[in-house]
Amino acid sequence: MHMGEGVEWGLHCCVTLAWLREEGPVPIRRLAAWFDLPQEYLKKRLQALARAGILASTPGVRGGFSLARPPERITLMDVVTALQGPLEPFRCDEIRQRGVGGEGAGSEFARPCGISTAMRRAELAWRRELAAQTIADLMAHAPAGAERTRRNYSRMTG
Repeated sequence: MHMGEGVEWGLHCCVTLAWLREEGPVPIRRLAAWFDLPQEYLKKRLQALARAGILASTPGVRGGFSLARPPERITLMDVVTALQGPLEPFRCDEIRQRGVGGEGAGSEFARPCGISTAMRRAELAWRRELAAQTIADLMAHAPAGAERTRRNYSRMTG
């Protein structure tokens, strides 16, 4: 399963916004500068998270982005789905019904393909794992100085 770089940035932004949540909306320019990303690139990702109800977008001079709900209520699966859509990493095209073995398509094709079944089980396990972890969990497992560093940077650029 390959997830785009936008998912990684989206998750980092959510953690950062969670640490800075009492400071109010964080301007996109500050987040882009912190992560050394083009502002427009980051803006597209954050707007997708806002459309999904994960972030709140506040317009105006004092505007920016903030979490729309507590970090304990934002799962990694929420972020992945918001940024990549409802993923279906494996799609069974029933290729076993092609070629020599598929001619006459008898009762052996009545049951689901074993490969498809195994891939579906793996996908469900992956989804369950992402749905079980929250932004708060990422915060709890971050390096000791990460929150302090982001807060200090936020004060310098605010």
